[in-house]
Amino acid sequence: MTLLQARGLVRSYGPTPALRGVDLEVAEGEILAVTGPSGCGKSTLLHCLAGILRPDEGEVLYGGQRLGTLSEADRSRLRRTAFGVLFQFGQLVAELSAAENVALPLLLAGKGRREARAAALEWLERLDAADVADARPGEMSGGQQQRCAAARALVTGPKVLFADEPTGALDALAGERLLGQLTRVAHERRTSVVLVTHDASVAAYADREVALRDGAVDPSGLGLDMPTTVHGGGR
Repeated sequence: MTLLQARGLVRSYGPTPALRGVDLEVAEGEILAVTGPSGCGKSTLLHCLAGILRPDEGEVLYGGQRLGTLSEADRSRLRRTAFGVLFQFGQLVAELSAAENVALPLLLAGKGRREARAAALEWLERLDAADVADARPGEMSGGQQQRCAAARALVTGPKVLFADEPTGALDALAGERLLGQLTRVAHERRTSVVLVTHDASVAAYADREVALRDGAVDPSGLGLDMPTTVHGGGR
């Protein structure tokens, strides 16, 4: 079943086009890799799908609902409940411990402190980061920080996880460990994942791949500057 859909997305930054009529579908429980070289529009597409950016033209639908009809407050609420976002550098709050960072979305949603901490510790355990629960970001390795950021993105039980180059700041071993954990959890919970990457080894963890080039779906499948298979629809 299609959970998330983009129709004819167009987005520009001033005179510079970033997306040129992108069509895309993400099924429930599917891990989709969006690949392509730097500057091809991958992150812009992810931000439009997550409701962070509004497209200039076209529409994004989640569960049949048009995100463009929602207020900014309603889109923010959607990102706190149905969506989770994981960025390349984690973006943890430096003053908070790992457990406090993971609990933060639940606290913002009105959960009690004890309940939020218990859920945070559970997710840190699931992502093999329980040993740093009381550490602050500056006391953790890059891999530990990203596992904490992943726990924070998943703690609310989102239906869709958006991951923008989640292993870009990690070494190969830490990146493989994080991706293995993310994909295992996503399949267990039937969470859809939109994974943005320029790395073929990262895209290999996905169920399906769509390549972008110059702001449009590339029907040749050369979004990674190497032969790959494109399964997504085109412009």
